[in-house]
Amino acid sequence: MAKRNNRRIEPTFDTPAGAKARGLSVTDDDRVVPAGKAKSTRRKPAAKRSRKARGGRRKSGMFGRLGKLFYWTFVLAIWGGIAAAGVVVYYGAKMPAATTWSIPDRSPNIKIVSVDGRLLANRGMTGGEAVGLHEMSPYIPQAVMAIEDRRFYSHFGIDPLGLARAMVTNVMQGRFTQGGSTLTQQLAKNLFLKPDRTIERKVQEVLLAIWLEHEHTKDQILEMYLNRVYFGSGAYGVEAASRRYFGKSARDVSLSEAALLAGLLKAPSRLSPARDPKAAEERAQVVLAAMRDEKMIGDKELTMAMSAPATRAASYWTGSENYVADRIMEELPGLIGDVRTDIVVDTTVDLDLQELAEKSIRRLVNENRKKLNVSQGALVSIDNSGAVRAMVGGYDYANSQFDRASEARRQPGSAFKPFVFMAALEQGRTPDSIRNDAPIKIGKWTPDNYNGKYYGRVTLATALAKSLNSVAAQLAMEVGPAAVVEAAHRMGIESELQANTSIALGTSEVTPLELTAAYVPFANGGYRPDIHFITRVTSTDGEVLYENTGSGNPRVVSSEVVGMMNSMMTGTVEIGTARKAAFAWPAAGKTGTSQNSRDAWFIGYTANLTTGVWFGNDDGAPMKKVTGGALPAQAWHEFMVAAHEGVPVAALPGTWHSQGADRPLVEPQRPVAEVSQGVPSASSRMDDFQPANDVPTASIGRPMPPADVGGPVRKRSTSILDILTGG
Repeated sequence: MAKRNNRRIEPTFDTPAGAKARGLSVTDDDRVVPAGKAKSTRRKPAAKRSRKARGGRRKSGMFGRLGKLFYWTFVLAIWGGIAAAGVVVYYGAKMPAATTWSIPDRSPNIKIVSVDGRLLANRGMTGGEAVGLHEMSPYIPQAVMAIEDRRFYSHFGIDPLGLARAMVTNVMQGRFTQGGSTLTQQLAKNLFLKPDRTIERKVQEVLLAIWLEHEHTKDQILEMYLNRVYFGSGAYGVEAASRRYFGKSARDVSLSEAALLAGLLKAPSRLSPARDPKAAEERAQVVLAAMRDEKMIGDKELTMAMSAPATRAASYWTGSENYVADRIMEELPGLIGDVRTDIVVDTTVDLDLQELAEKSIRRLVNENRKKLNVSQGALVSIDNSGAVRAMVGGYDYANSQFDRASEARRQPGSAFKPFVFMAALEQGRTPDSIRNDAPIKIGKWTPDNYNGKYYGRVTLATALAKSLNSVAAQLAMEVGPAAVVEAAHRMGIESELQANTSIALGTSEVTPLELTAAYVPFANGGYRPDIHFITRVTSTDGEVLYENTGSGNPRVVSSEVVGMMNSMMTGTVEIGTARKAAFAWPAAGKTGTSQNSRDAWFIGYTANLTTGVWFGNDDGAPMKKVTGGALPAQAWHEFMVAAHEGVPVAALPGTWHSQGADRPLVEPQRPVAEVSQGVPSASSRMDDFQPANDVPTASIGRPMPPADVGGPVRKRSTSILDILTGG
């Protein structure tokens, strides 16, 4: 075995040329660059080297920073996109499956029209019918797009450019002044979402907007938006807003009006012309400028629109026709059940007569408010079929929506006497029957005549024409209070009546609507019709949901008694307490004045119409000697003259000719003297008599005026004499 050399051999790189290297060595042949051709390794001057180094570092640092900025921006964008996608997926997963999404039904609108098809009112959540995009004024969609979504027809539900512009504007101004939501996003929010300002709602809004754009055309989306968006003052949709602010349909809106509507979308409540007309007008001018910038209008149109006067709207619905609309809304559920789709309600109301009645009531109240201390009035007019042609429930609907015509129960005073006299005629008396008009005493009750004047022996016709309390009380004693109550209910009075002797003077409370309705059988020959406001209810497709057939009106009083009553009540207009009501037509009726002139009535009729008028105060305060022959008769005259213009004159139904008897044709059941000295008969004992109350007793759900008109019964401390001295 060879001997091993343990000596370590180290590599050598600096052996002199020509010398034999021991161990490991590198020759010229092993070098990459031959030794003879190697570059000089001498160092350059320090100054020159320093300048080059500094220049290189400067150039490399600038581009390096830009590169790093671009790099990290790109990285952040990727991660931001991933995060955004994650948020969308997370919140999107919490929504129902897209296959179950559907447009919710628009709240149904109830369009109420007059007998000739003119709009009385819209009721429902929206307050206006849906109007097609092709039907409404073209200025409306143009104005809305110009100020809310200029690229509506070019984006896919989300407008990145608009969103970026809004963000830049908000950052530059340091506050939130612009929103980046498109009309599609706004519609999605209104249809499906709550107005919460959260990331979740915004993400859901975006997803729903994209879905809407996929499922519906642009025109369909714009139409849905305009028919549902809120325009302030309780108006949802362009039709409701146009009616609310301009009193016209959205079909007829002008350029300046369309700009005002579009301007409201920014802040509907604050900019409403019912609240701040100046702010609404300033915003409308901003919209007009935007329309010109978008070349939707020219400079000439802009100038004309900006010169239009500012729109001023009432703070609430105005017009007495709204009393009718409220009444119809109460009746509808009983006729057709729940309203689930848009419907049209055809009414019996003549809008011309309605407006005429309102003007008459308002004028008389305005002229006499301070002089006679009167603040309210009501009027009801009904034709022979029971159709209500006009109903005014108060002086001003905007200030008080309480319906005094159909809900306030007041003492009718002598306007109730016809039912007393009718009951007497049905028991055999005639208009020629004579009674002694003189002070009488029934138990402790002394029914005085108005102003304390007595006429002695008079016929029943004279007694009714002059509204003599003494004779009415005698007749109530003769026939019995129960017979009077039965006659009144049979004719159409629906309120509860107290069967006591004082009922002869109208101490039980009734509404103007039911009292007027109870006179209709006198005008139509003895038939009690179904009092109604609605003739037909149809869907917008024409399907009939309800129709009033008007059949089955029963006879409630004989033609002979009708003839005698008409003969007697004609005297009220010709020679009695309602001479101010007389006009060219044969007319009849009865005045009524409750104690201390708290209520003044005139219910009168022709062969064409029966109309009742009431004046008074909500708080029951006495008027200054106002009687039924004053303001009520004047209002009745104005209304009936206009209502009968151009209508052929017709006589009242039934005939009766006085026999001119100078003695009673039917002797009283008891001499007046005996009644005045003795105790009332069992049918009219005074312990059955209860003083009437000042306060009407209707129970209603709507806000009530002062003094709780329509509220609970209250006891009064006045004397029985005060209660019974009506005129």
